[in-house]
Amino acid sequence: MQLKIFNVEHGACAMVQPPAGLGALATLGPLAVIDCGDNTSTGWTPSTYIRNHLRRTQIDYLFVTNADQDHVSDLDGIVSSGINVNVLYRNPTPDAAILRIIKEAGGPLTSDMEQFLALHGRPALPAGFPTYAGLKGITYAVFYNQFPDFIDTNNLSLAVFLRYAGFKILFPGDLEVAGWQKLLENPAFVAELRGTNILVVSHHGRESGLCTDIFDYFTPQAVVISDDSHQYDTQDTVATYSYYVSGDGIAIQGSTTRRRVLTTRSDGNILFRVGSESYTVETEHG
Repeated sequence: MQLKIFNVEHGACAMVQPPAGLGALATLGPLAVIDCGDNTSTGWTPSTYIRNHLRRTQIDYLFVTNADQDHVSDLDGIVSSGINVNVLYRNPTPDAAILRIIKEAGGPLTSDMEQFLALHGRPALPAGFPTYAGLKGITYAVFYNQFPDFIDTNNLSLAVFLRYAGFKILFPGDLEVAGWQKLLENPAFVAELRGTNILVVSHHGRESGLCTDIFDYFTPQAVVISDDSHQYDTQDTVATYSYYVSGDGIAIQGSTTRRRVLTTRSDGNILFRVGSESYTVETEHG
């Protein structure tokens, strides 16, 4: 399995593919995308990458972890460029009509949010489409809080676990402490936390997403923060997350140092290559 976390500043975008044989990322098998944020500073967009680099016209699985602009900022570009979204996973509560009301309370909707609301109205899975079809050994589990237990989109985030062989990574969207604690009441969620190797930090490293209670159930080998340059005092959580990482963290290809915390603002794109017994990590900036 190859999983790439892209540098999209204070946004989110990752892509994962199982191997279809030997070769580069562009020759791999079916494509799963976790969020579709873009990078306004560099002009990088998921739609261009999928079209021009991967040479694909279909996303097999799209997981939207949070119904906020920074998680869907290229969704209109994806749809407009003719890339079909086969299977959409998101928190199905609230329904599209109520979610529209929630989003409009914050101002006019973007074209990306209009596209998301249109997709949100679809069934979670097309009729007859097997849940794990095509991912060739990659499995996943999703969890979410219910509306109206929460009415804010952060705590209605979709928590996505991806698993391959002995590797497990968690994408929790923008869950805040109250949302984490509610999910911890679910024994199935707690069971899934166990054995998680990599945590993609909630809410881009802001303090509101830091729930130390989750570390009662697993000890990550490293954490990843998708963020931009320091803009908020609430981003000052690196030392806390580092404390909960096991040992000296993980080795980075081409580097002599080990890392507990990786950030897209410093490391750029981050690539995990996962085999049957181990995994390696490469960063854009070494």
